[in-house]
Amino acid sequence: MKKTVFYIAALWLLSLYACNNGADDKEAATGSEATIAEKWSAEKANQWYAEQPWYVGANFLPSSAINQLEMWQGETFDTTTIERELAWAEAIGMNIMRVYLHDLAWKNDEQGFYDRIDKFLSMADRHGIKILLTIFDSCWDPFPKAGQQRAPQPYVHNSGWVQSPGQVILKDSTQYPALEKYVKAIVGKFANDKRIVLWDVWNEPDNMTGPSYEKLEVPNKVELVLPLLKKTFEWARAANPSQPLTSGIWAGNWESDSTLKPIERLQIEESDVVSFHCYDDSVTLSKKINELKRYNRPLFCTEYMARPNKSTFQSSLPVAKENKVAMINWGFVDGKSQTIYPWDSWTKKYTSEPPLWFHDIFRKDGTPYKQDEVDFIKKMTGKL
Repeated sequence: MKKTVFYIAALWLLSLYACNNGADDKEAATGSEATIAEKWSAEKANQWYAEQPWYVGANFLPSSAINQLEMWQGETFDTTTIERELAWAEAIGMNIMRVYLHDLAWKNDEQGFYDRIDKFLSMADRHGIKILLTIFDSCWDPFPKAGQQRAPQPYVHNSGWVQSPGQVILKDSTQYPALEKYVKAIVGKFANDKRIVLWDVWNEPDNMTGPSYEKLEVPNKVELVLPLLKKTFEWARAANPSQPLTSGIWAGNWESDSTLKPIERLQIEESDVVSFHCYDDSVTLSKKINELKRYNRPLFCTEYMARPNKSTFQSSLPVAKENKVAMINWGFVDGKSQTIYPWDSWTKKYTSEPPLWFHDIFRKDGTPYKQDEVDFIKKMTGKL
């Protein structure tokens, strides 16, 4: 009888220990999940940024690619052109490049996509350049197709750039689990890669594409994107990246929280560092920087420089350097994206090189479009 009582007591103690241990494990797991899902504090973001250099760079697409798919698909991944053009960036003191990914490149060749990203990061690293990876994008053609990409439409700005995810997926919530898998996989794969400085989870999420494709856009696009953008932040955070997350506001009134659109409010609320676009003169850039300072977080201007809009290197870089705002201009080498032509090339006919380039810095042979611009960039980055 005594033995029976002993065994019962022993079993009771073991079960109690197991329950307590399980509760501790559950609490630990819950705590871990809470940590994973947590936005960086302003203190953490600023501490991280204090250790970073002043970033100056460009949105990078090799001149031999018309869009993200042509850049990343195995058949057209052009390491020769990439290496050559990154060397030009290094020579003028650029230390960051913003690069767009695409969900179809991952869907059709997951391991190959990882390998090519790794190879690209290695090339950039050899040139002292950090990479900002952009996951999704709402701009231009809403119907991306993998495989061979079409030829550029002559004299038209970004005539082959494609959205990610495309409209077909955006309208079909049953395909969202595949997007979740993609985001978690791509961020998870490079979550601790020091060659990556920042993740931009969605570029211009509420862009309705203007005269280029607006007639083809689903009318409730922003309503579809808004909850998916929030999920994308959550998916990216679930991968526990060591790098901060952002999504840049780009059009609207940023004077106060009350003037922000719902999607802008979400972008700001979810971003570890605040990013924005500014294709305007120095006065407007200064105004936008001052408006965004109220969030007390590092600032990244992930798109600027449109010469006819008086957004130039000479007008923008001094303002940014004074405020340590990272500056990433649109366009690097004149190529198949044809962004030397202005946005209005979708409605206005051009038959030759425009009198003033809209974007881009170099011709395909490495000759600067404007030598004084290149000299100014080198001066600002300490290369001259």
